[in-house]
Amino acid sequence: MQPSLAAVNLSRLAKTYRTGGTEQIVLANVNLHIEQGEFVVILGRSGSGKSTLLNLLGAMDRPTEGSIKINGTEIGTMHDRERTLFRRTSLGFIFQAYNLIPTLTAIENIMLPLALNRVASEQRCEQLLDRLGLAHKAHAWAEDLSGGEQQRIAIARALIHSPSLILADEPTGNLDVDTGRQIIRLINELVRSNGQTLIMATHSREIIGFADRVLTIQNQTLVDV
Repeated sequence: MQPSLAAVNLSRLAKTYRTGGTEQIVLANVNLHIEQGEFVVILGRSGSGKSTLLNLLGAMDRPTEGSIKINGTEIGTMHDRERTLFRRTSLGFIFQAYNLIPTLTAIENIMLPLALNRVASEQRCEQLLDRLGLAHKAHAWAEDLSGGEQQRIAIARALIHSPSLILADEPTGNLDVDTGRQIIRLINELVRSNGQTLIMATHSREIIGFADRVLTIQNQTLVDV
């Protein structure tokens, strides 16, 4: 039997930004192997490179050196259109800022990834809203929702197209402690029930208890905690 492909394989990954005549090394010699279905937390102080790593994993930036393979596909060398299509079909994103469109309703925001992929499934949206406890808010304007409700809608939008990999960048940063705990429990429950892989960058150590593995960025590279 052939072994299943790893969800994520990083090999000798590096990212350097050049401004004028200066260089800033953000990541260097990053190696990482994550199996499908794992929940991995990445810790690190502000400016340590957590968001840069997620941008590379999310095909929103290219590495200076090294390889990024997601489900066996090398994404670091993809052309712009290939990267866009890969993001639409294979990745889900949850950010600290909810990034909802205020002039759309909750369900319209959730359906955006489906619309981009030319898939229509309002029934799936309704089912996901019900699971999130927000069926009664389906047709509410996004700007009229509370912070916790907006983040739940953002979670639904990230999951609606059944991506294999979810990337979360400080998803509870704008929420109070109790609401933040509820959101983390919800994300954990949803991705595990679907066998999806979750990589979450955070500075909050409260999230560690939910993770299968915890890594931290030190001296531009990843190390086990």
